[in-house]
Amino acid sequence: MKENMPEVSSDTLEEDGKVYYMNGKDGTEYDWFVNDHLPTFMVFYNDENNLGAAKATVYTDAGMVIYLYDEKGNHLAKEVQTFLDIDESELLKLAVCLRCNADDKKIWDAALDRIESDILPDESTEAEFLDNRKYYETSIRRKEIMGKLCVVSKKITREGWKVGFMLREELYDDEDSGWQFFAGDEDDEYLNNVEHVELCKVYSIAGIDPAVINHIDSPVGTRLIRKSPEEFEEDRNQSAFMEKWK
Repeated sequence: MKENMPEVSSDTLEEDGKVYYMNGKDGTEYDWFVNDHLPTFMVFYNDENNLGAAKATVYTDAGMVIYLYDEKGNHLAKEVQTFLDIDESELLKLAVCLRCNADDKKIWDAALDRIESDILPDESTEAEFLDNRKYYETSIRRKEIMGKLCVVSKKITREGWKVGFMLREELYDDEDSGWQFFAGDEDDEYLNNVEHVELCKVYSIAGIDPAVINHIDSPVGTRLIRKSPEEFEEDRNQSAFMEKWK
């Protein structure tokens, strides 16, 4: 920040520029196992908007991305991608340390000087941390599927309808999720026109219609129809509940 934003003085930053560990959303273990990084480290502006001045994400492979924001946090001034000079096993110890001394003590989104980060975990605590990966398998699996391709009706992407009908077919290749999403009232004539469907990533559909997320790791052969604003059920040729997301 001193090098790239010299106009930003410490007295304009929260607690003179202290670094905060932002573990309050999902927690250290979730981010480590599901998102492949630690919760972010932040420096905030000290004003009523309290926007970020600096954000650092440290990945499990020791990669790091730093974002610097000027104009009181309203403008991305610089992005820096680098690697930490640290062994991955040592980075794991840091993750365990932060889990033990922040999450386990219910210290959330706090300045680093509140976290006893010099107290390193023993081997049994590290082993327990790694074993806890089993609790995140569903989230890990869903995230992998979210990054793959799906077929979607333009009634969803262009006309603004929520998913009314979803089915999962055999995967075409490693990039294919197998999922197809429709509004629910498309007929054969509509679907036989390739101009009426498109390919996109599953996360883009889940982003506009989060109700699909709970079913996204269902097996090939799954056919679900929407029965209410937030619920799907097995397709038995009943009519889909339809509403718009925009």
